Amino acid sequence: MKSACCLFLLVAGLVVTGCGKHDSSSTTTTTVTSVNNTPAPPPAGNSYGGTLVNAQRSAVKTVDLVSLNQAIQLFNVQEGRLPKDLQELVSKEYIGKIPPAPVGMKLVYDPVQGKVTAARQ
Repeated sequence: MKSACCLFLLVAGLVVTGCGKHDSSSTTTTTVTSVNNTPAPPPAGNSYGGTLVNAQRSAVKTVDLVSLNQAIQLFNVQEGRLPKDLQELVSKEYIGKIPPAPVGMKLVYDPVQGKVTAARQ
């Protein structure tokens, strides 16, 4: 009985000491900073930052080409023919304006296939 009483007091002591207030200085805080969406210029050499900039350029090129090709397909469905050139998509209001070609590239439209690609200049 005496050992059960000692065990009970030991457990009660551990519970009481473990249930105290926590020190607020030990809490972790997170700082959130805003990030500018403008891409930084590529750093010198072949580095991780340069790879990220190249990946962003590739993504923008892909999105522009996909949206142009979708506008061409919509034009084809609604008009019953492929556009003669990309400017016809603008004049018939399928797109607001022709997006600029990626740096060092030009947009090439094939009116026979109805497809836009980006080619090196």
